[in-house]
Amino acid sequence: MSGEMSPTGKRSDSGSSPGLRASHADRDRVVDVLRIAAGDGLLDADELDERVELALAARTLGELAVLTADLPAVSVAADGTAAEVKDVVRIEQVFSGPIERTGRWVLPRRLELAVSWCDVTLDFTEAVITQDTLRIDVAMAGKSLTLVTRPGIEVDVDGLALAHCKLKHRRAPQPEGIPITLRVELVGQKAHGNVVVRPPRRTLGQWLLRRPAS
Repeated sequence: MSGEMSPTGKRSDSGSSPGLRASHADRDRVVDVLRIAAGDGLLDADELDERVELALAARTLGELAVLTADLPAVSVAADGTAAEVKDVVRIEQVFSGPIERTGRWVLPRRLELAVSWCDVTLDFTEAVITQDTLRIDVAMAGKSLTLVTRPGIEVDVDGLALAHCKLKHRRAPQPEGIPITLRVELVGQKAHGNVVVRPPRRTLGQWLLRRPAS
């Protein structure tokens, strides 16, 4: 796999535009990377303060990238520590409670679902993206498999065989200029139940103002 991962979760060879506006999540991830670097002795206190101040004031991804260009690429866990990127994560569960991956969970390079009669929810809206493609091997029967996406994430279901199962694929709106940062490939078989791909649900306030979910 070519290319290093940037602290904002994008591959350095992905060709994403440095002129794109940075989000609060982008700034937070860069601040986390800077703090980890300072803890490892790569930055002194003055350098850390200066770069954190610049990160919080950054308007574009390009301005953020400059602040970490001379630092090793890392993935950041929810607690702000460096997180190991696993090659394969396998989830096995039968006739049990729901399985959920939400918040800032670190995406593995491949995910295996061996699940029977348990709801599975994979929420990518705040996930730490570690590569441009995530393959999910599905061997699942019953209940629902739900993927929650955001702009910049696309889901490919062409490799998934469905047996007595409904597919509900609602694509997240893609604002102009937003590059695709993650492609999720579903392969394998899903029998009975549903496969749902959708953007996050709107809050009551967003619904009343007819605004999309953030």
